[in-house]
Amino acid sequence: MALNKVMLIGNVGGDPEVRYLEPNNTQNQSRVASFRLATTERYRDRNNELREVTEWHNIVVWGRNAEVVEKYVRKGATLYIEGSIRSRSFDGKDGQKHFVTEIRTDNLQILSKRQDAPAAPAQPSQPAPAPQPIDLGAGADDDFPF
Repeated sequence: MALNKVMLIGNVGGDPEVRYLEPNNTQNQSRVASFRLATTERYRDRNNELREVTEWHNIVVWGRNAEVVEKYVRKGATLYIEGSIRSRSFDGKDGQKHFVTEIRTDNLQILSKRQDAPAAPAQPSQPAPAPQPIDLGAGADDDFPF
């Protein structure tokens, strides 16, 4: 079992950025999405006052999951994420070496209700089907304790 696996539930801090590694190839494997996820811990301190601590995580999603993020995830959406912690460094435009810690996503689930997630494509509204009567049969009323 790898020690760098994480599970997070949090809210997306801004609309995801989606890039294609090969501009002329929109296949799933060449797609990468990135965004920030906020997780908040709530607890009571010694004085019984409610405290909140919010952490921000850099999330990177590849392939098929990146396609889902591109289509359905927007700022404010609540997500469940499983992945692994990855650290990397790069030289910035300022000549300084920068270090970044990211969560590379293996599994992603959207927890927001459809109407809460503004990225969900509009579905044509369908009238709700009429409720169907339930046939309880003869004597079925006797089975209910009320």
